[in-house]
Amino acid sequence: MKEVTLETERLLLRWFREDDFADFCRICAEPEVMRFLGDGQPMAPMEVWRQMATFMGHWYFRGYGIWAVEEKQSGKMVGRIGFMNPAGWPGFELGWTLGRDSWGKGYATEGAARALSYAFTEMNRDHVISLIALENFGSIKVAERLGEKVEGETEVLGRRVFIYGISRDEWRRGQTGG
Repeated sequence: MKEVTLETERLLLRWFREDDFADFCRICAEPEVMRFLGDGQPMAPMEVWRQMATFMGHWYFRGYGIWAVEEKQSGKMVGRIGFMNPAGWPGFELGWTLGRDSWGKGYATEGAARALSYAFTEMNRDHVISLIALENFGSIKVAERLGEKVEGETEVLGRRVFIYGISRDEWRRGQTGG
């Protein structure tokens, strides 16, 4: 299993490490961060550990997954960005979650744009979706900045979500301005 790392101007997208646990616990304990994820509640440390293990297992089973997002300047782990498509999922999903203190800096768009580029150019994906809670206006803005459009609605883990999506051809047109 090859470790994949992506970089942007300000961010490093890398595999989760055990020493990310404390920072990820802090992020997953923030009610504002968690309100649109899972059951909408902050996560206990054991749940955070299980989620980190799930992310790494996804890399093992699928060859892709969720990266820890590290701020290059500080070396601080500030969130997660990456791909999920577990059994029964609606499709190949790009998702993002950042700690509250990293909101408003453009990190979600910057990191997700790099991941999207990777999906279309290196992974040869034809289509990428993002599942976003109906009231999650911040993530909706990120999806729209990426060029994603609403393709429908579904229920995932007991929550109604929009299915935002973009094809490789639509993405290419957005890259060339046409």
